[in-house]
Amino acid sequence: MLRIDNLSYWEKSTYLENIDFLIIGSGIVGLSTAIFLKRKNKQYKVLVIDRGYLPTGASTKNAGFTCFGSPTELFDDLQNMNDLTVWDTFSNRYMGLNTLFELVQKDKIAYQECKSWDIISSKKNNDITEDFIEYINGKAYEITGVKEIYHEDKLISSKFGFQGIETSYCNKLEGAIHTGKMIQELYKKAILNDVNILFGMNAEKLEHSAQENVIETQFGEIKAKNTIIATNGFAKKWITDDIFPARAQVIITDEIPDLKIKGTFHYEKGYYYFRNVGNRVLLGGGRNLDFKGETTEEFGSSEQIQLKLKELLKNVILPKYSYKIQDSWSGIMGVGNSKSPIIKKINNNTAIGVRMGGMGVAIGAQVGKKLADLF
Repeated sequence: MLRIDNLSYWEKSTYLENIDFLIIGSGIVGLSTAIFLKRKNKQYKVLVIDRGYLPTGASTKNAGFTCFGSPTELFDDLQNMNDLTVWDTFSNRYMGLNTLFELVQKDKIAYQECKSWDIISSKKNNDITEDFIEYINGKAYEITGVKEIYHEDKLISSKFGFQGIETSYCNKLEGAIHTGKMIQELYKKAILNDVNILFGMNAEKLEHSAQENVIETQFGEIKAKNTIIATNGFAKKWITDDIFPARAQVIITDEIPDLKIKGTFHYEKGYYYFRNVGNRVLLGGGRNLDFKGETTEEFGSSEQIQLKLKELLKNVILPKYSYKIQDSWSGIMGVGNSKSPIIKKINNNTAIGVRMGGMGVAIGAQVGKKLADLF
């Protein structure tokens, strides 16, 4: 590939000179940030770069859930955090989805408000009571303005053909999207707003000065007045804050005739999650089986987790169906001890927005808006 020094005057002047904002990372956060910057000032020259030929981390590799809080997650969080933090997190996710839907049309990203279910295998070990459902419904109403979001659904197994599931809790507002189409729509919106996007360009080093930043890539240097880092699971390269990579493994079946399952589902406190994609079933999770091994920036899979996912499909989710695994993949999330994202300026002309905590679909667009508002 040509180095930047060998590009034409036309190429340099169009893409690589007089850059007001250079954004590292072309996922939900990076593209949303670019769009919101151009809304602030159409004259800004904005360049987004990404090391991959598609967004590298998790934006196009996640399960496509539009979720903001299951009862078991809320119960666990309320045992370990103060109430204000828990409901702030809930609100940020819910409002973040509204920000995403402001940027992209729901029908263009295959959005379905298909509901979600938190499925419970044993009522003996179930912490969720009627009083707790009443409590979270009251708090959720204060945030969303929607009554009775949550209810128990005891007929879940007969409805969808599950095995070994005793009850469930339904969230009527959660749903699903096609994450590839979501990124495609954000990409198109960015381009329509005169944002430049270059794939296959890796930011290797960043040198800061008061007037500008110099970003070293494999093709040479790029200078920009301001830099925004939106690399989420790969952020350790840039900051020492509480963030680390977390790999998520996913499998999807072939098409299954007469599939009953419709919706999105959380199992074992959200460590497993699955949904239908048309007549296929997508299942992901299992990181809790090997936290140490899955704390990695390396894409791939582990035999232990793959076996567990296939076991769940066979014994719990699809016991009455014949099917084959068509595809498997992984994505790299950015997580930490806090569920709140890191959104801050590192210096006067460099900012970072990372640690989506596996909730990039819900909060990524809102993080992009907040990053743009830092300048």
